[in-house]
Amino acid sequence: MSLHVFLLHRPRGESALEELTARLDPEVTLSLGPELPDPPDYKVMVAGRPERAHVEASPKLRAVVVPWAGIPDTTRQLMHDFPHIALHNLHHNALPVAEHALALLLAAAKFIVPMDRALRSNDWRPRYQPNPSILLEGRTALILGYGAIGQKLGQLCRGLGMEVLGVRRKAPPADAGGSDRVRLFGIEALHRLLPRADALLVCLPHTPETTGLVGARELALLPRQAVLVNVGRGPVVDEEALFSALREGRLHAAGLDVWYQYPEDEAARANTPPASHPFHELPNVVMSPHRAGGSTWTEHLRMVHLARLLNAAARGEPMPNRVDLDAGY
Repeated sequence: MSLHVFLLHRPRGESALEELTARLDPEVTLSLGPELPDPPDYKVMVAGRPERAHVEASPKLRAVVVPWAGIPDTTRQLMHDFPHIALHNLHHNALPVAEHALALLLAAAKFIVPMDRALRSNDWRPRYQPNPSILLEGRTALILGYGAIGQKLGQLCRGLGMEVLGVRRKAPPADAGGSDRVRLFGIEALHRLLPRADALLVCLPHTPETTGLVGARELALLPRQAVLVNVGRGPVVDEEALFSALREGRLHAAGLDVWYQYPEDEAARANTPPASHPFHELPNVVMSPHRAGGSTWTEHLRMVHLARLLNAAARGEPMPNRVDLDAGY
């Protein structure tokens, strides 16, 4: 069947648009914004932050696709007023984020950054001091948020010889078993699993239910030599509790790609602290400016996944990655 798709914003770069067009089935036709097509008879709209007018313009609209993994609060609130229109997103960044999480895990566990800084100043003393590096083979990785990113990260951790435990919003059926030799649990098992976690890898989105999910109590349950990596959203882990655990040595190290404060505009990008606490003063923290999902292949992957989703819709197949509006992901 024919499928009219409205892209509210053009993909970045003409080559991205060309790649998307080349991958689409002949039944898919595209209209490019920001102006509404005439007539506005699109069935699918691709937009991260659509306005109400964009949703109401087409009486045929049946799905909105957010072209990235997270769902903006404004979009989530808007779509609550249109329960007959499905909301979907893309998981094209799963592999880049998982690889970045693994890099943060290794850098934090091996204290790569402070040794790099020292040697850049011709300081060899860390070589002759007690080595804080910890081994990961044979240790346990607990992945909080076992979705598209968590599953990719689990595969990478297993490649290091780690045991992998996955936590999801809902426990799998009792007879479902694990995936790729990964044992899966519901969120209610978190406190029971934390004492087993040599690495806690946070891949959760930020929703009212996940805010502060990892706080002082949860961090205290981790082994003293545990490493925490957060590539989900900053507020999932309580800022003050995390800073205190790292400063006092109750947590061995952390690799953080997501934060608590962001620049409000382009002028602020050169001088905005990522948190209210001075994480930059701690030697056991690896800091990354929320760039895990980016790579030279990001737009290529975005177009591949978007084409796959739109082709499924055109063929009458279920569109992947439908978002649960109540859960927020």
